[in-house]
Amino acid sequence: MSFRFAAAIALAAFALPAMAADQVEKAPPSGAYKKVSELVKLPDFLPGLGQLFVDPKTLPAGPFLAYDRDGRLVSTVYMLPVEDLSNKDKRFDDLAAPGGKVDHVDVYFNAGHPGVEKPHAHVVLWHVPKADESRVAAK
Repeated sequence: MSFRFAAAIALAAFALPAMAADQVEKAPPSGAYKKVSELVKLPDFLPGLGQLFVDPKTLPAGPFLAYDRDGRLVSTVYMLPVEDLSNKDKRFDDLAAPGGKVDHVDVYFNAGHPGVEKPHAHVVLWHVPKADESRVAAK
């Protein structure tokens, strides 16, 4: 599996405008977004990611909106299945960053969890500076 492909996808999100139709700066976001912990068996707050919301129609890839304990948006997360990343015919085009400006991007492997059971890559589009990632750290 090539994480270069996933990183290229993430970088493309820098150039895409925020989705204007939904309010996403504060939790809960408007529109079709639902709290992930109410859709699948996951904790309400995931250390390292925060409180997640997703439009169920966009599963498994997302975007997932991630909020800190004060309900402020910190990142947009995509969960891209490894089998799709290794399929030359599968594309993830027009990945949006609903929270607007992206400060930096992290890409890492996840073996699977409720809601996205298959191995996948987390592509995290951080809307806050690296120093503020602690807002979603474990207490």
